[in-house]
Amino acid sequence: MITNSPSLDLVEFIETKILPQYAQFDRAHNLEHVTRVIRRSLELVKTTGADINMAYTIAAYHDLGMSGPRAIHHITGGKILATDARLKRWFTPEQIKIMKEAVEDHRASASRAPRSLYGKIVAEADRDIDAELVIRRTIQYGLGNYPELDREGHWQRFKQHMDEKYSVNGYIRLWLPHSPNERKLNELRQLIASPQQLREVFSRIYAEEAAPSPTGEVG
Repeated sequence: MITNSPSLDLVEFIETKILPQYAQFDRAHNLEHVTRVIRRSLELVKTTGADINMAYTIAAYHDLGMSGPRAIHHITGGKILATDARLKRWFTPEQIKIMKEAVEDHRASASRAPRSLYGKIVAEADRDIDAELVIRRTIQYGLGNYPELDREGHWQRFKQHMDEKYSVNGYIRLWLPHSPNERKLNELRQLIASPQQLREVFSRIYAEEAAPSPTGEVG
Protein backbone atom coordinates (compact mmCIF):
# COMPACT_ATOMS: atom_id res chain seq x y z
CA MET A 1 0.00 0.00 0.00
CA ILE A 2 1.37 3.40 -0.99
CA THR A 3 1.16 6.04 1.74
CA ASN A 4 2.02 9.72 1.82
CA SER A 5 4.23 9.55 4.90
CA PRO A 6 6.54 7.04 6.63
CA SER A 7 5.25 4.83 9.43
CA LEU A 8 4.88 6.79 12.65
CA ASP A 9 6.81 4.27 14.75
CA LEU A 10 9.65 4.28 12.20
CA VAL A 11 9.74 8.09 12.27
CA GLU A 12 9.88 8.05 16.06
CA PHE A 13 12.80 5.60 15.99
CA ILE A 14 14.72 7.59 13.36
CA GLU A 15 14.17 10.94 15.05
CA THR A 16 15.17 9.76 18.52
CA LYS A 17 17.92 7.19 17.81
CA ILE A 18 19.45 8.05 14.41
CA LEU A 19 19.21 11.76 13.57
CA PRO A 20 20.79 12.99 16.85
CA GLN A 21 24.04 11.31 15.76
CA TYR A 22 24.47 13.99 13.09
CA ALA A 23 25.17 16.58 15.79
CA GLN A 24 28.77 15.28 15.97
CA PHE A 25 29.53 15.89 12.28
CA ASP A 26 30.83 19.01 10.54
CA ARG A 27 28.40 21.65 9.36
CA ALA A 28 28.35 20.25 5.82
CA HIS A 29 26.99 16.94 7.13
CA ASN A 30 24.97 18.02 10.15
CA LEU A 31 21.33 17.67 11.18
CA GLU A 32 20.24 20.45 8.85
CA HIS A 33 21.80 18.60 5.92
CA VAL A 34 20.28 15.19 6.66
CA THR A 35 16.87 16.79 7.24
CA ARG A 36 17.11 18.38 3.81
CA VAL A 37 18.07 15.04 2.22
CA ILE A 38 15.10 13.37 3.90
CA ARG A 39 12.72 16.04 2.66
CA ARG A 40 14.01 15.78 -0.91
CA SER A 41 13.89 11.98 -0.83
CA LEU A 42 10.23 12.07 0.21
CA GLU A 43 9.50 14.49 -2.63
CA LEU A 44 11.15 12.11 -5.12
CA VAL A 45 9.06 9.22 -3.79
CA LYS A 46 5.99 11.01 -5.15
CA THR A 47 7.30 10.93 -8.72
CA THR A 48 9.07 7.55 -8.67
CA GLY A 49 6.60 5.36 -6.77
CA ALA A 50 9.31 4.11 -4.42
CA ASP A 51 8.59 2.67 -0.97
CA ILE A 52 8.43 5.69 1.33
CA ASN A 53 9.70 3.85 4.43
CA MET A 54 12.77 2.63 2.55
CA ALA A 55 13.54 6.01 0.99
CA TYR A 56 13.11 7.74 4.36
CA THR A 57 15.39 5.32 6.18
CA ILE A 58 18.10 5.43 3.52
CA ALA A 59 18.15 9.22 3.69
CA ALA A 60 18.36 9.14 7.49
CA TYR A 61 21.33 6.72 7.49
CA HIS A 62 23.15 7.97 4.39
CA ASP A 63 25.89 10.01 6.15
CA LEU A 64 26.23 8.07 9.42
CA GLY A 65 29.54 6.81 8.06
CA MET A 66 30.97 10.28 8.73
CA SER A 67 31.73 8.83 12.16
CA GLY A 68 34.77 7.32 10.42
CA PRO A 69 37.04 8.41 7.53
CA ARG A 70 35.21 10.68 5.10
CA ALA A 71 36.68 8.96 2.03
CA ILE A 72 34.84 5.73 2.81
CA HIS A 73 31.84 7.17 4.67
CA HIS A 74 29.43 5.72 2.11
CA ILE A 75 30.80 2.20 2.69
CA THR A 76 30.82 2.65 6.46
CA GLY A 77 27.27 3.99 6.36
CA GLY A 78 26.08 0.97 4.42
CA LYS A 79 27.57 -1.32 7.05
CA ILE A 80 25.94 0.66 9.86
CA LEU A 81 22.54 0.30 8.23
CA ALA A 82 22.97 -3.38 7.36
CA THR A 83 24.04 -4.35 10.88
CA ASP A 84 21.37 -2.36 12.72
CA ALA A 85 19.14 -5.20 13.89
CA ARG A 86 16.45 -2.74 14.96
CA LEU A 87 15.51 -2.23 11.31
CA LYS A 88 14.27 -5.83 11.08
CA ARG A 89 11.10 -4.57 12.76
CA TRP A 90 10.14 -2.74 9.56
CA PHE A 91 12.09 -4.33 6.70
CA THR A 92 12.83 -7.71 5.15
CA PRO A 93 16.43 -8.90 4.63
CA GLU A 94 16.09 -8.11 0.91
CA GLN A 95 14.91 -4.57 1.62
CA ILE A 96 17.79 -4.04 4.04
CA LYS A 97 20.23 -5.23 1.37
CA ILE A 98 18.79 -2.74 -1.14
CA MET A 99 19.00 0.07 1.43
CA LYS A 100 22.62 -0.81 2.30
CA GLU A 101 23.56 -0.65 -1.38
CA ALA A 102 21.73 2.65 -1.78
CA VAL A 103 23.76 4.22 1.03
CA GLU A 104 26.95 2.84 -0.55
CA ASP A 105 25.95 4.29 -3.92
CA HIS A 106 24.99 7.80 -2.82
CA ARG A 107 28.44 9.37 -3.04
CA ALA A 108 28.78 12.10 -5.67
CA SER A 109 32.16 10.85 -6.90
CA ALA A 110 30.78 7.42 -7.83
CA SER A 111 31.68 6.67 -11.44
CA ARG A 112 28.79 4.27 -12.04
CA ALA A 113 25.06 4.62 -11.65
CA PRO A 114 23.49 3.49 -8.36
CA ARG A 115 22.33 -0.12 -8.44
CA SER A 116 18.69 0.62 -7.69
CA LEU A 117 16.05 3.31 -7.81
CA TYR A 118 16.66 3.89 -4.10
CA GLY A 119 20.32 4.65 -4.68
CA LYS A 120 19.34 7.14 -7.37
CA ILE A 121 16.83 8.80 -5.05
CA VAL A 122 19.26 9.35 -2.18
CA ALA A 123 22.06 10.37 -4.55
CA GLU A 124 19.77 12.95 -6.12
CA ALA A 125 18.43 14.14 -2.76
CA ASP A 126 22.00 14.50 -1.46
CA ARG A 127 22.88 16.94 -4.22
CA ASP A 128 22.66 20.38 -2.63
CA ILE A 129 23.06 22.12 -5.97
CA ASP A 130 21.59 25.46 -4.98
CA ALA A 131 24.59 27.69 -5.82
CA GLU A 132 24.53 29.66 -2.58
CA LEU A 133 24.25 26.50 -0.49
CA VAL A 134 26.99 24.63 -2.40
CA ILE A 135 29.39 27.52 -1.94
CA ARG A 136 28.56 27.96 1.74
CA ARG A 137 28.92 24.24 2.53
CA THR A 138 32.25 24.07 0.69
CA ILE A 139 33.57 27.04 2.63
CA GLN A 140 32.28 25.59 5.90
CA TYR A 141 34.03 22.31 5.19
CA GLY A 142 37.28 24.11 4.38
CA LEU A 143 37.18 26.21 7.54
CA GLY A 144 36.38 23.16 9.66
CA ASN A 145 38.99 20.83 8.18
CA TYR A 146 41.83 23.10 6.99
CA PRO A 147 42.20 25.71 9.75
CA GLU A 148 45.83 26.27 8.77
CA LEU A 149 44.86 27.88 5.46
CA ASP A 150 44.60 31.65 5.08
CA ARG A 151 41.89 33.34 3.01
CA GLU A 152 43.77 32.87 -0.27
CA GLY A 153 44.44 29.23 0.57
CA HIS A 154 40.75 28.67 1.17
CA TRP A 155 39.94 30.35 -2.15
CA GLN A 156 42.34 28.10 -4.05
CA ARG A 157 40.95 24.96 -2.35
CA PHE A 158 37.40 26.13 -2.97
CA LYS A 159 38.03 26.92 -6.63
CA GLN A 160 39.69 23.55 -7.24
CA HIS A 161 36.78 21.72 -5.59
CA MET A 162 34.20 23.64 -7.64
CA ASP A 163 36.01 22.81 -10.85
CA GLU A 164 36.59 19.13 -10.03
CA LYS A 165 33.04 18.45 -8.86
CA TYR A 166 30.54 20.88 -10.37
CA SER A 167 31.99 22.31 -13.61
CA VAL A 168 31.06 20.98 -17.05
CA ASN A 169 34.05 18.65 -16.69
CA GLY A 170 33.28 17.78 -13.06
CA TYR A 171 32.55 14.34 -11.68
CA ILE A 172 29.05 14.98 -10.33
CA ARG A 173 26.33 13.01 -12.08
CA LEU A 174 22.57 13.30 -11.87
CA TRP A 175 20.80 9.96 -12.11
CA LEU A 176 17.14 10.98 -12.33
CA PRO A 177 16.29 12.87 -15.54
CA HIS A 178 14.36 16.14 -15.43
CA SER A 179 14.93 16.58 -11.71
CA PRO A 180 15.01 20.08 -10.16
CA ASN A 181 18.77 19.67 -9.84
CA GLU A 182 19.33 19.83 -13.61
CA ARG A 183 18.44 23.52 -13.80
CA LYS A 184 20.33 24.31 -10.59
CA LEU A 185 23.47 22.54 -11.81
CA ASN A 186 23.41 24.50 -15.07
CA GLU A 187 23.12 27.76 -13.11
CA LEU A 188 26.06 26.81 -10.91
CA ARG A 189 28.15 25.87 -13.94
CA GLN A 190 27.53 29.29 -15.44
CA LEU A 191 28.81 30.86 -12.21
CA ILE A 192 31.91 28.65 -12.18
CA ALA A 193 32.60 29.68 -15.77
CA SER A 194 32.78 33.31 -14.60
CA PRO A 195 35.78 33.38 -12.20
CA GLN A 196 35.36 37.03 -11.23
CA GLN A 197 31.72 36.57 -10.29
CA LEU A 198 32.56 33.33 -8.47
CA ARG A 199 35.29 35.11 -6.48
CA GLU A 200 32.82 37.83 -5.45
CA VAL A 201 30.32 35.29 -4.14
CA PHE A 202 33.09 33.36 -2.37
CA SER A 203 34.40 36.52 -0.69
CA ARG A 204 30.96 37.49 0.60
CA ILE A 205 30.14 34.08 2.06
CA TYR A 206 33.67 33.49 3.37
CA ALA A 207 33.47 36.75 5.32
CA GLU A 208 30.20 35.61 6.90
CA GLU A 209 31.46 32.12 7.78
CA ALA A 210 34.91 33.16 9.02
CA ALA A 211 33.59 35.93 11.26
CA PRO A 212 34.14 35.14 14.96
CA SER A 213 31.02 34.16 16.84
CA PRO A 214 30.11 35.72 20.21
CA THR A 215 31.98 32.84 21.86
CA GLY A 216 35.13 33.74 19.96
CA GLU A 217 34.94 30.76 17.59
CA VAL A 218 35.00 31.02 13.82
CA GLY A 219 31.58 30.77 12.18
